Amino acid sequence: MRIDIISVVPELIKSPFEASILKRAIAKDLVEVHFHNLRDYSTNKHKNVDDYQFGGGAGMVMSIEPIDRCITHLKSQRQYDHVIYMSPDGETLNQQMANSMSLLKNIIILCGHYKGVDQRVRDHFITKEISVGDYVLSGGELGAAILCDAIIRLIPGVLSNETSALTDSFQDDLLAPPIYTRPASYNGWDVPEILLSGNFPEIEKWREQKAYEHTQNRRPDLLEKHK
Repeated sequence: MRIDIISVVPELIKSPFEASILKRAIAKDLVEVHFHNLRDYSTNKHKNVDDYQFGGGAGMVMSIEPIDRCITHLKSQRQYDHVIYMSPDGETLNQQMANSMSLLKNIIILCGHYKGVDQRVRDHFITKEISVGDYVLSGGELGAAILCDAIIRLIPGVLSNETSALTDSFQDDLLAPPIYTRPASYNGWDVPEILLSGNFPEIEKWREQKAYEHTQNRRPDLLEKHK
């Protein structure tokens, strides 16, 4: 997979890709991540990429021209499955979306900034808009990092144990059950006996029941989807 990220402040998003799982995925050539500074595509002598909005109003707007130049340049080199815009009014990111997007080959992610982008960008260049929640950030960079992490960890070979991702919360519309590790007893707090029994069919039943109970307590809305 190749991911091209377009940003006004690319240095804001680079660090998550320089450590841990994302770094290893890149090192193993399982994913390519390229950062593009939108100012490099500005024809303005001051490298501005924003302007005042027509009709008045607070906040600057990202201009269409540098975005067009950047996306057109990238598309001249390869085909893309999606051109994504990170936006608070986009489709909310969930596990099912991450699962399907992990199968894609090439994507572009445009990070919004300031008040947002000229609507013509969304009308003519963007094929998918994604939100990471019902709140507003200073820019789309952090949301893009979340999206990339959710996608990349699902690519075969990225995780040392590929079945780990299949047991994450939301994979089956249930939250994950409680998990424990050594010691089996600490300060009088004991690990449930069933987990120490070695009876794996019963352990799986216990985990399924606990996942259901946990979801019922924390996110009952997910149970409707599970049904």
